[in-house]
Amino acid sequence: MSASSSKSLVAAFLLLLGPVTSLAAPRGAPVCEPVNAEAGAEAPGTPSQLSREFPPEVQRALDGIVRSELSVGPVAGMSVGITRGEQRWVCAYGHRDLTRKLPATPRTTYRMASVTKSFTAVAVLQLAEQGKLDLDADISTLVPTFPRKQWPVTVRDLLGHLSGVPTYDGVASTHNVKPVSTTEALAVFADKSLTFEPRSRYLYTTWGYNLLGAAVEAASGQSYRDYLREHVFKPAGMAHADLDITATRDEHQAAGYRVLGGVLKPSRFLDVSSRFGGGGTRATVGDMLGFGRAVLAHTLVSRETMGRMQSSMATSDGRLTDYGMGFATYPLRGHYLVAHAGGQNETTTLLVMFPAEDTVIALATNVEGEAKRLRRLSIRLMEQVLEDGVTRRDAHLADAVDSVVYEGLGRIASYGLAYHQWATRGPGSLPADADLPGAFARVSELLDRKEIARDARAALERIKGAHDPRLGSVFIRVGAHMARTLEKTHGAARLRTYPAEGPLSFFADYLAACDEQGLPDTERFGGPLREDLLRFVASWKRAEVPALRRLRLDEIKDAERHWPALREAAARAPEVRPDYSDELLRIAEGHALKKQTPARLRWLERAVELQPRSVDSQVALAQALLVAKRDAEVLPHLREALATPQGALTLTPAGLMKRAGEAESPQVGLGLLRAGVALHPDSPELWEALAKREGAQGHKTQAKAALRQARRAREAPPAPTSSASRGGGERSSSGPVPDDHGLVKPRQQAP
Repeated sequence: MSASSSKSLVAAFLLLLGPVTSLAAPRGAPVCEPVNAEAGAEAPGTPSQLSREFPPEVQRALDGIVRSELSVGPVAGMSVGITRGEQRWVCAYGHRDLTRKLPATPRTTYRMASVTKSFTAVAVLQLAEQGKLDLDADISTLVPTFPRKQWPVTVRDLLGHLSGVPTYDGVASTHNVKPVSTTEALAVFADKSLTFEPRSRYLYTTWGYNLLGAAVEAASGQSYRDYLREHVFKPAGMAHADLDITATRDEHQAAGYRVLGGVLKPSRFLDVSSRFGGGGTRATVGDMLGFGRAVLAHTLVSRETMGRMQSSMATSDGRLTDYGMGFATYPLRGHYLVAHAGGQNETTTLLVMFPAEDTVIALATNVEGEAKRLRRLSIRLMEQVLEDGVTRRDAHLADAVDSVVYEGLGRIASYGLAYHQWATRGPGSLPADADLPGAFARVSELLDRKEIARDARAALERIKGAHDPRLGSVFIRVGAHMARTLEKTHGAARLRTYPAEGPLSFFADYLAACDEQGLPDTERFGGPLREDLLRFVASWKRAEVPALRRLRLDEIKDAERHWPALREAAARAPEVRPDYSDELLRIAEGHALKKQTPARLRWLERAVELQPRSVDSQVALAQALLVAKRDAEVLPHLREALATPQGALTLTPAGLMKRAGEAESPQVGLGLLRAGVALHPDSPELWEALAKREGAQGHKTQAKAALRQARRAREAPPAPTSSASRGGGERSSSGPVPDDHGLVKPRQQAP
């Protein structure tokens, strides 16, 4: 780049640092794509595919869902796109540029951030299909500027984030402000050692995808940009997609914002050429839909190759990572989901595909750090287009053993339905099923009440890994067999209703189908599980509130009037009932943003009253009490949460430090760490984190005391721990993809 161009960039950067801006939810009608827009018609040589509208009532519902989501918190612009088969809906809300009051439109382009990884992965697999690139070749043979490491690093390892190539390790590696070449982008990390032996762990890394971008250039003989434009963007009908560089930006590019102190400020300047293969593109939401449609239609690579790309990879010890080749991929409430998310300066993006249902959801906003919002919105849109608008809720179970059994039921139903549909209506495949009776026997052992009662936390951990190859993929195999049986008995249409109805309906119908089909005892479940299921179903029916079947409390103005009915329903069904905690927490969040502390506390106290074993509710109330300076009331709520099997897995020292780091204020983070050392007094890491936080707050005496405790904890011999308090947590090999780059899995448990 020339010196004059560099000066222009600096000038642009200075202009961005304008006044602080605050904006409420977008008002007025959204800007929507015209009816019967020709998807892909702008790509020469691509057959025009006329799209048609969703029914008017569905469009109104979709618009209402988006507006409700954007009514909470400061927002700038957002574009939303959905296709299901030939049906298409694309609308944009708010502003692409607040200073100039320019509206967001379907033509608005956003930084794609890590959605770029999916484009890169497709390019790599195209070249592999052509024999120009070997997936099992050491990357150093393709990219000589990347020296050989202590272990070979293959292209396949890099595609699945199993390579051991490190990720960003400091501010200097993430805040690049000048354009760099491919060689310069690789030089940032080329001399660093691998962080672990390939395939032994999962570590999400943009640097690894930069290596893949370099491999694309080496194998194709084209620049990364030229290759994507010719072989990915053009055939997918992505008319406005390109690398995000100064030369490609025009009046349609969204200006970026970040939230600071509850208001929007312009994003800091970031040149993304330093992460070209892992996060350096821009596109419209329509382009994202075009890519998604091409993925589902196997336009870019063969069906067989796409099936492998959509299959979760595994570590060497047999743990699924929930990430395939360029896509996050796992079951979501009975749907097989293939997705990628992205986040960086100026943007948050999310692309979600459902291969079995021929559905794509694309979301992009010009506000940073909105991963949770987009994730939540994508699920609500999914409910509308795939689940007939029914509001699906988790279950709250009063008994610890019941909660673990129900978690198992939910996972068997979700994995079984998702994998069966993906294998029969998508490009997927099922694990080999050599010993179905043995798989059923193993599931019965995992759900045995006596074994669970001995150590509920350990039982829950086993259940959460029962889909892994190391445990024989028993939940996938058994669940898929159940789905096949139900489809044979009731038909495909009935099978599609279970994601909305939940696992209780799925299991109840399977038990009836066993009798109807005369299945052998080896393919049935024992008496205790049948009794649990009948008890769960009866309690659930008593607790239902019909008026809320298609409503969410956080999306209506008169949630208060439903409170008496919720309390009454909970009293009718103390054992098992719908869990409203997510909705009540969202209502409380709205009050928090408006600084309405009493109202926030009221709704959080109601959440705990209805769902006392909800970890999220107890932790949210604890944080609100810290805001209200009622610190003495915090610890009992965290102890209550830790006493549950779910809390024992998540409120570990590492889990508490993560929550403290994400807290709404330094004071709340400090309060969580103070409570954390009371819950885990033998954790040196927690004491050290507390010392650092106390020091940052100017509490020198407390910081020194915490450091002394950290030294004592490190020097002390390991103490025996109970199942409710010992450390650990979610398995590191398949932990969720970070919010900034991937798609964090929502909870699987649901009725």
